[in-house]
Order: sequence, then C-alpha cells, then structure tokens
Amino acid sequence: MPKISQKGQLMPQSPIRKLVPFAEKAYQQGKTVYHLNIGQPDIKTPQVALDAVKVHSLDILAYTRSEGSEGYRNKIADYYSKNDIHVKHDDIIVTTGGSEALLFAFGSIMDVDDEVIIPEPFYANYNGFSTASGVTVVPVISKIEDNFALPAIEEFEKLITPKTKAILICNPGNPTGYLYSKEEIKKLADIVKKHDLFLIADEVYREFAYDGAKHYSILQENGLDDYAIVIDSVSKRYSMCGARIGCLVSKNKEVIATALKFAQARLSPPTLAQIASEAALSTPQSYFDDVIEEYVERRNVLIEELNKIEGVQVANPKGAFYCIAQLPVKNSDKFAQWLLESFDVDGETVMVAPAAGFYSTPGVGLNQIRIAYVLNTESLKKAVNIIKQALKVYKD
Repeated sequence: MPKISQKGQLMPQSPIRKLVPFAEKAYQQGKTVYHLNIGQPDIKTPQVALDAVKVHSLDILAYTRSEGSEGYRNKIADYYSKNDIHVKHDDIIVTTGGSEALLFAFGSIMDVDDEVIIPEPFYANYNGFSTASGVTVVPVISKIEDNFALPAIEEFEKLITPKTKAILICNPGNPTGYLYSKEEIKKLADIVKKHDLFLIADEVYREFAYDGAKHYSILQENGLDDYAIVIDSVSKRYSMCGARIGCLVSKNKEVIATALKFAQARLSPPTLAQIASEAALSTPQSYFDDVIEEYVERRNVLIEELNKIEGVQVANPKGAFYCIAQLPVKNSDKFAQWLLESFDVDGETVMVAPAAGFYSTPGVGLNQIRIAYVLNTESLKKAVNIIKQALKVYKD
C-alpha cells in the first residue's frame, strides 16, 4: 500500500476542530452546545458587503490579477492610511485569507529547516503552516501569570541561531487576547534589526483593542521597512470569515516580488469575495464602535464569571475576543471531550478548545483552554455555569 508523506503525518490536527464529531453526537442526542471553541463572530456582516455581491454586474466571473485587483488594493492602502499606516497599493498582495498570506510569507523568506521564533501560546495553525513549509517553530514561552506579556528580549536572543529567519507575533493575540504595547513592538524592532531578521505581525484583530488602548502596527515603526511583514484579513474585522480574503503587506520590494510568484502559482484570489471586501471598507466607524462595546461587555462578563470558579485562573485580554483559562484538571483535551460526551446541565453543554494545541512545547498548556467570547452575554453566563458545574464532578 502506498504511504503518505512524512510531512502529512506530521501535520497537526486543529485543536479547534478536532472535537467536532463529539459535538455532532451531542446534537444528535438532543443537547444544546454552546460553542466557545471557535472564533466565528456572531456579529452581522456589514450589509454593504453583502449588497455588493447581490448587485454586481459581472457577466463573466473571471480571474483577477494575482496580487488582487488594483482598485481594491488602493482602497486597502487608504484604509491603512486612516490607521496611520502609510503604504502603497503595490506594497500589498491580496490573498485567500490570512492563512495564505502566512504561507506566502513563510515561502518567501524561509527555506526547509529554517527557524521562526514565536511567543507561545500562539494561533494553532502556525504549527500547520510551518510544517507545510518545512520550517521549524522555536517557541518562547509567555506565561499566564504575566497575562501573556512579551517575554524578555534576552529569552529571544538565547534562541537565535544561524537558521533563525524571523520572529512572528499575533497582535492582538489569538489565543490570549494580549495586546502588545508600543514599547514591546520597539523592543522587537531593535532585536530584528540587530540580528537581521524579519518581523512578521499577524494583525487581523487590529480593530479590537479595549480599555482605551491603541493598536500599534509594526508598519508604524520607523526603520523597519526592510524587516516588517504584516498579515491581515477581513475575516474578523467585518465578520466575513467565509469570504477568505486577506493580504500580505510589506515595504520590502524583494519580499513582495517573491510573494507575487507564489500568488501567480495559485492564479488569483476569489473575485466575488474581493468585491464584498472592497465594499466592506466603506463600513462606518459606528459599526466598530458598537462591535467593540459588545465585545468589552462580553469579556467583562466572561472574566467575572470565570473568576468565581474555585481553582480557575484566567488572563485578562486587552484585545481580540479570546482568553486562556487554566483549569483544575490534568488534561483539558479529555475534559473537553467529556463535556460533549458525558455531561450536560438541563440538556446543555459546552465546546471549548484545549489549549495544548496552541503551544509547540510538549506538555505545556495541558490544563488550559481557549475560550472565544463570540456568544451573547446570557449564553456566556450559561456556558461558564456549565463549566463550573462540570468541574465539581469531573474526575481526571
């Protein structure tokens, strides 16, 4: 029998999606499942984006340019300018989601067995992208006790080798909700310039910064033009996860020219989704004001309710819509599966994402879960109560 590749064997399962069969079985048993496991916002997509697709006048659904339509890229550049990020349309390559932008970035700057340093816990698919690219993730651990702040620069420098090509951050962070300060970004800028590395920032949650804090992009930092690569997406910003439109942004012309070759190999990003995404750029600020107000209320309710549970420790997120909670259990994978298979409160249960899959260091995060607060406050209260009742009876 033919064998699959070693790369295929090494590809990790999604910690977010691997429990889906158990959730489906719970549904078949008539249970209600509160989904805290996946970052699919329940916020309505801006109507202007939906209408743009409904009323388009295309006769042929043709290819667009490999780098995305020039009109859309010009409007993306205008969007960045409003956020004090000054780039041109030819600094941007439109991609099929932020995921493809990450793959293009890895392929453009790293060879097989090269290394990328990433503060962990991190977005689980970074493991998958690195495996697909033959790249080695070198983790630097941030701790729940420090609210997942940037580790000391000395910890980064200990890990730099001749194989190191980049540092990758997610800002604000998935799964932690941590928002890097301007001072932390400047520290990272200093280290990549000192060691001649790229700094990749996944900034797809840029709009979601709370408590008066402001997001500071690596593209705002002076002297980083040759080093900075930004990954972006419409998925969370406009609640358009299914559009699968993102972009890679860099002022480094060699990076853009190289990434364009990867873009040409996959032909073009989806046409209708670009139309929707271009229209979404006209979404009024009031939309984001309302969304942020809603997420802050959800965060506050979630953190307050979790802090009421004995033995639970939770980091307080300053951005995005995720948090990491540490539970009084030995293995959150087993606990998450047990919740779906064997526990309910009045026919209701919860689906969470075990956090070990957001680390690459073996054995770390086994007693943690990631919670996406993408449900309304009443549902969040019910979901946390289910976790509370479950912990009272759960046996490792």
